[in-house]
Amino acid sequence: MKRSTVFYWLIGIVITALAIALAFYCDAAVRDFIVLHQNRALRKLMQAVSRFGDWPAHACIGLVLLALAWWCGDKKWTRIFLSMLIALAIAGVVGRGIKIATGRARPSVKTEEIWSGPHSGSKFHAFPSGHVAASTAFFAVLFLANWRIGVACLPIPLLIGFSRMYVAAHYLSDVVCAAVLGVLSALLVARVLLPQNEHRTSIWRRG
Repeated sequence: MKRSTVFYWLIGIVITALAIALAFYCDAAVRDFIVLHQNRALRKLMQAVSRFGDWPAHACIGLVLLALAWWCGDKKWTRIFLSMLIALAIAGVVGRGIKIATGRARPSVKTEEIWSGPHSGSKFHAFPSGHVAASTAFFAVLFLANWRIGVACLPIPLLIGFSRMYVAAHYLSDVVCAAVLGVLSALLVARVLLPQNEHRTSIWRRG
């Protein structure tokens, strides 16, 4: 591995660690701010975003795009859409396991014990956000394959993350850690399934 690559990985790890630490530190402040600034119309909108922003909607879109690419004989995009679906699945499975193992209570749950350990109840499945992990993994693969389209889709996981906090389903740290999980899942899949010159250089390619 080149020194420059190691350097960038170290910088990325440091920034990620700081972002996670800051998110945990701001959990209560962000939760309280959202509670004090509730709006009925916005809440209904965020509930709709949460409802349609879960993994089934992403999976359906991915399957349709995969079928279209395959039918058109486009091997490149068939591989990309398949990679997006696999990253979605990995993030979902890993995230689900972490949810059950940590048992973090959602912001809407009134309890003194926020982390309860292994728990099967959905009200104690706050960490990490499954919605955000799935959406981030899905679109991060797209970003790695084609950065222009990926950037255009970036508002989708961001909006989903905000919606999950607004409806008191997750803390800020749940969303940030889920995004990290999604990105790691995308990097893993891109490393294995996408050609090296495709997921490494397409971000910087011009023209």
